[in-house]
Amino acid sequence: MIRRGSGLLQGGGVLVLLCLLAALTVAAALRYGDLEIPFALLGPLLLGVVLLDNRLLAGFSVLVILAVGVEIVLGRPDMTMLVCLGIVVVLALLVLWLCLRGRPIGVTGRRGESMLVDLRDRILAQGQIPSLPASWLVESSLSSAGGSPFAGDFVVATTREHGRLLEVAVVDVSGKGEAAGTRALQLSGAMGGLLGALRPEQFLPAANDYLIQREWDEGFATAVHLSIDLGDGRFEVRSAGHPPAALRHAGSGRWEVLRAEGPVLGLIDDATYDVVHGRLMPGDTLLLYTDGMVEEPRRDIDLGIDAMLGAVESMVRTAWDGMAVRLTASVGSRDDDRALMLVHHR
Repeated sequence: MIRRGSGLLQGGGVLVLLCLLAALTVAAALRYGDLEIPFALLGPLLLGVVLLDNRLLAGFSVLVILAVGVEIVLGRPDMTMLVCLGIVVVLALLVLWLCLRGRPIGVTGRRGESMLVDLRDRILAQGQIPSLPASWLVESSLSSAGGSPFAGDFVVATTREHGRLLEVAVVDVSGKGEAAGTRALQLSGAMGGLLGALRPEQFLPAANDYLIQREWDEGFATAVHLSIDLGDGRFEVRSAGHPPAALRHAGSGRWEVLRAEGPVLGLIDDATYDVVHGRLMPGDTLLLYTDGMVEEPRRDIDLGIDAMLGAVESMVRTAWDGMAVRLTASVGSRDDDRALMLVHHR
């Protein structure tokens, strides 16, 4: 495994090793004149694509082209060998073009992939549930469109007042999958900061102002915000153009849809958001979710909500634990991102 700062296996050290391999390949071709030897230059080139950043890979591609030139001048190859060498040059030029094309981010191959994975992990880290009293079960689950690791739906959560007050927000950025992933990353960081710094009634207006200031082409999002006192179970729910939260009363086993009104984030200046007050008694459960859980083409959203709540009732016979993951895996549109947060008072 190659680790940061591991001497010769990093940066210039890798380049030196690959250059040595290319030199040995050229020397063998000049010595034996074997038709298959020129293709051995593709080995170091492939390793370079995987291990080197754009700057070093571009330089190595040029060296491979020069090595082929040396082989042609000194080896005097026949026509068949020239065709083989020409294929190597074309591939090296293709790698060089990809390096120059990737200059805006400066990375390629494995390094670029690791950066994207890190971005995804940062989004997921925003939704980690803080440590809570044993009488509370809070779970979240995300599932992206088409199984992509990037999504426009995300969850942020934090506690305040020495752990007594839990605040969470479930957000759906415009777009889906990778197209919305970068906006979701930026917005999740901003919302994570706002959630812990502002009073509950200030959160959605501040998030709305933030989105308006960004002036993105697709600069809108929906969100539902929950603030709950973990001592007595009293809560406040506010919504910004988002599907309504759903509350299950343990005593009756019935669901109540909490329709808090408010405009979508990022469209209207000085927007105001209504609040729904309630209290989670022992055994009660609250669900926050994105539209991917309940919306499908040619189906009314209320029917989707009923279908989701029906699925919950069929699953709750086992246990509430793990319900969020089970629900996102079995309910909703596979062509849209899905996010869900479950808050259960044991």
